Amino acid sequence: MVNTKTQSQTNQSSLTDADIAQLIEQASNVIVPLSPISIFAARHPWVNLEDKNFKHVVRWLDNTRDVDIYPGTKTIKQAYRNGEISDAILEDKLSQWLNTNDSKLSTAEKYRYCTGALKFEDLSKDIVQTVKQSEIAPVSLSELMDETHIVRSMPPRSKHIKYKNPHTYLQLLDYHVIKWCKLYLDENQSSWTLPNREQGFFYAWKKLVVHDPALSKTERQTLAALPNDPYEVIAEALTSLDIPEASRQGYLESHLLALPGWAGMLLWQMEQTHKKSRLITEYLAIRLALEWSFINPYLPVETTRPLPRRSLQTLVSEWCEWGGLAVTDWQQMSLEQQQEYLKFALAFDDKTRRQMWLEAWEETYENQLKEQLLTDNQDQLKNQVKAQLAFCIDVRSEQFRSQLENAGPFETIGIAGFYGLPIASSKLGSNHSHASLPVMNAPQHKIKEYARPHEMKTYHERKNSISALIYTFKKMKQNVLPSLLLPELTGSWLSAQMLSRTFLPRPIGRFIHKFYARWLQKPKTSLTLSHDKFGVEEGLPVGFSTQEQIEYVHQALKLMGLTESFAPLVVFCGHGSQSANNPYASSLDCGACGGAASGFNAKVLAMLCNLPEVRKGLSEAGVNIPTETVFTAAEHNTSVDNLTWIYLPTLSREAKASYEHIEQVMPQVSKQANKQRMLTLPTLKNNIAHPEEEAHRLANDWSEVRPEWGLARNASFIIAPRKLTQNKDLAGRAFLHNYDWQQDKDGSILGNIIAGPATVAQWINLQYYASTVAPHYYGSGSKTTQTVTGGIGVMQGNASDLLTGLPWQSVMKSDFEAYHAPLRLLIVIQAPNAYIEQLLDANSDFQQKVTNGWLQLASIDSDGTWQHWS
Repeated sequence: MVNTKTQSQTNQSSLTDADIAQLIEQASNVIVPLSPISIFAARHPWVNLEDKNFKHVVRWLDNTRDVDIYPGTKTIKQAYRNGEISDAILEDKLSQWLNTNDSKLSTAEKYRYCTGALKFEDLSKDIVQTVKQSEIAPVSLSELMDETHIVRSMPPRSKHIKYKNPHTYLQLLDYHVIKWCKLYLDENQSSWTLPNREQGFFYAWKKLVVHDPALSKTERQTLAALPNDPYEVIAEALTSLDIPEASRQGYLESHLLALPGWAGMLLWQMEQTHKKSRLITEYLAIRLALEWSFINPYLPVETTRPLPRRSLQTLVSEWCEWGGLAVTDWQQMSLEQQQEYLKFALAFDDKTRRQMWLEAWEETYENQLKEQLLTDNQDQLKNQVKAQLAFCIDVRSEQFRSQLENAGPFETIGIAGFYGLPIASSKLGSNHSHASLPVMNAPQHKIKEYARPHEMKTYHERKNSISALIYTFKKMKQNVLPSLLLPELTGSWLSAQMLSRTFLPRPIGRFIHKFYARWLQKPKTSLTLSHDKFGVEEGLPVGFSTQEQIEYVHQALKLMGLTESFAPLVVFCGHGSQSANNPYASSLDCGACGGAASGFNAKVLAMLCNLPEVRKGLSEAGVNIPTETVFTAAEHNTSVDNLTWIYLPTLSREAKASYEHIEQVMPQVSKQANKQRMLTLPTLKNNIAHPEEEAHRLANDWSEVRPEWGLARNASFIIAPRKLTQNKDLAGRAFLHNYDWQQDKDGSILGNIIAGPATVAQWINLQYYASTVAPHYYGSGSKTTQTVTGGIGVMQGNASDLLTGLPWQSVMKSDFEAYHAPLRLLIVIQAPNAYIEQLLDANSDFQQKVTNGWLQLASIDSDGTWQHWS
């Protein structure tokens, strides 16, 4: 690199480590940290870009990576056919856009052109042919394009150089980078680990790359001469590749966006430990060094200005087809007139049209929801409530809650599944703890599950015996000689397993579950709730102080609006899922618990609520819990819609009667909930005699690619008392969080809901949105062709990006029809306008989300007036 420097490049290369660190920190905003698939938690792909308008990011992504994040025309047309988009609202959106357009064309001409363009119909071949055969004077389209809204990150130099037609050197670069990322990030899946891995990514790579047979001798020599410091490598690479100072950050952004999955996984690793704090720097150093070694013979690289997406002939054909012009009319126009028509057509491009359709779709949904919510409820609870059951805000809880209420008298409550507890959970027999709270937050306490010493020892021994058996089997598969014996030793057993699990999924699933339960014999456990008895582990206090116990319980009860009128039995319900042979199993668990079942948090809160010292502290704070009220915990299995009790202390007489009532009605509740849910799954008959059996089959069938829909079609987040949504079919599309503004005098409860649960819901919503509109970039493809790699994620084939979005089957009904409706989340708050104004003033991040179009906001005032704030 040194030999290629010019004087100007020498001046450029005087970048300090601090300069480069700042460039990388800013460039890293285009990616997000992505956790391993075993603890999959939804991520908002553009969370660090919310300071920019959504429309701006759409254009930027399209121009930088050719990634389109508006719904496709097929999806829009399907929604229109289904009645999800109102003609009147679309017409209104068009009128608003025309009023802001400064074209000199007549209103009639503009309207006619736009209405034709909005139909998304192909141009007539006859018109296109006529235009092609006509003499049309050339007009420079580049001069007419309004590029004030277009921002581009400078693409990698290697993108412009062919390697082996049609492949470019950028594709070759990605192939090599993927290979090294797989080696470095592997979590004990491969037999041989990357040598020198503990010394850092860059160090390990530099030691081995000089022996890489996939590189030429010249390339290996070039890389061997690199400095040992990644900062120096980046500085020299930027200089040698002749990247202008103003484009440096954009150039690094383009390299991060080339493989956002691998880069995001490294970013997540970097956040977990300070020892790996240079991982993204090392990753970029490796990419830039490899790129320079590949394309050095071709430098300098000439880049050209991107051409307009639509040609002159196409634009003229559009005016003839949609605007009613004749080719002769066009030929008789002056150059100035032609430019006016072309400028208007360029402004009303495909992005503008689909933005209009998306906004009309969102407003149509909002109007439909508004009509539902503002309709008075006629059938409220009249009998005394026997039990209060709190469920996660997850959209899958809504229909289950409705069925449970119908079987009551029960009251159900919505709250985020982590129940406001900032904890890391460590279950019995686990060597690791899991951050059981939203991924944007850090745990403040550690809660461990433990048993009596001799029982724990027996349990560990039994669990280790199973782990050892699995480990031995894995090692035999990976070694040459033992792998030859393995088919002889296990062939008959594995064949029997394959056949039985294929043709008898539910019975075999039950058998495996019972076998594990009987063999492990998990003992009765307790939780480390009191910090006085336990110390500190991993930098976190184990347990809570008495005052913390009182404060967390009080906060949770206020969040769910449960500070008075307690029923004899209060059930905190976590939720989890059940599926077989599913790498994405954690994506079906609780998003508010970082991709894990939330029963642990529910149990912790229930146990705290039953402590005498906590109840005494709550009483002093004005929350009086009757002595007959007992708190319990259960877990809602969203795959089969049943409820499993996970904490059931001694019940009072009144609480026991309530418990027995729940047990009595639960089979019918489960049946109805499953029946309702099964109807939405494709390829199933509309009339299922035994929906519970079908649900269990899907949950246990290892060939099933869609055991449930997860949170597909989520569209709104409603923050209001349950009476607003009760007895209304919201089609499993709404996150429901209890909230009563009259009990929130200072607006702090609303602020906490927006900062926590609402943000989790927005991240989930945009994860589903991204995986639907750009599945090739933000999704993970079909489950049937995925390869689990390194124990951290999935790939398509052996040399793709690390695909950490949702699989095709989570958002698509078929190859041609989307099931998920890609709408930005609509948050609806029942509270006076003054509360909303206070919220927006106090929370600048939330205000930014609303202003820049990352979510929609509406409210219902105390007099029932609907107000749209976006």
